[in-house]
Amino acid sequence: MKNKIERKNNKKAESKTAIKTVAVNKKAAFDYFFVETFEAGIALEGSEVKSVKVGDVSLRDSFCFMENGNLELKNCRITPYKNVGAFAPDPTRTRRLLLHKTQIQRLASKAAEKGFTIVPVKMYMKGRFVKVEIALAKGKKNYEKKNVIKERDINRTAARELMQN
Repeated sequence: MKNKIERKNNKKAESKTAIKTVAVNKKAAFDYFFVETFEAGIALEGSEVKSVKVGDVSLRDSFCFMENGNLELKNCRITPYKNVGAFAPDPTRTRRLLLHKTQIQRLASKAAEKGFTIVPVKMYMKGRFVKVEIALAKGKKNYEKKNVIKERDINRTAARELMQN
């Protein structure tokens, strides 16, 4: 009997620390070099959390900016939950990111340098909380993007040849 109780407690502990990736910003990885990454909480309404759990999130074209000493996430599309009723929040509203003051000040000073920006990389569930991984990023030049595409094509053709042989 004791073994069943121990197994049940272990399952609860595992589910609290389980990380479920909800959305990934692949375009950001293509357009930027990530210098440093941070984990930030995000202020959401109840129906938005339900939508995130379902996976109705898009980080494409979203970005972070400083406003009144807070870090804000803009253009992150969270589709309204289907059973929300009449009071659905705006899908692309500006959402506040939750970080310590020292982290916000450090990010703001680095982002103020020429060529640096803050972009969301992925959104995930950590236990019952929604987290956003943001990165201090430096933009890639067009020739660097072309080199990435070229390397990807070379690797793809090499893998295809290995599979055929």
